[in-house]
Amino acid sequence: MMKFEDLIKKLSPTIKRITYKLNGRYRVLDHEDLYQEALLHLWQDFCDGKLNEKTDSYILQGCYFYLKNYLRNVEDNNFFASLDEVIGEDDTTLGEMIEDNKPNELETLETKLEAQAVLDCCLNERETTVLKLYADGFTAREVGDIVGVSHVTVVKTIERIREKAKKLIQHI
Repeated sequence: MMKFEDLIKKLSPTIKRITYKLNGRYRVLDHEDLYQEALLHLWQDFCDGKLNEKTDSYILQGCYFYLKNYLRNVEDNNFFASLDEVIGEDDTTLGEMIEDNKPNELETLETKLEAQAVLDCCLNERETTVLKLYADGFTAREVGDIVGVSHVTVVKTIERIREKAKKLIQHI
């Protein structure tokens, strides 16, 4: 059985040509985005054993059809607006509105410093672990399984972290 790295090394030039060809019609994604999406698709198929005993031509054809469907879904499920489009009665553009609502660098830095202060001085080892896993996108149940506690304990731990953070930020 061929390694995934060897398969990609062999098929990569053709996959890149496919992404360049498909990218001509869609300005939303560039060819690198499409290439990465193709690699993810191939990796999933490789892990599922769907590429065993398949010819290169079959794999590349499947990649092409997958990317075409992916692009059709991206196009169908997204709404695109120009940043120059006027959206306000006072001739405000979408780009200007976004720029006005963007947090400034100082506010972002203050938020990061506050979060680091909470991590440094207030949290015990379990709270730190729970917070990091929760911030990485795991659900309360998944965090509980990883840490070895119930999801209810995870929820209570997150609440304790919030309370500690509020108290610390009030003192800063």
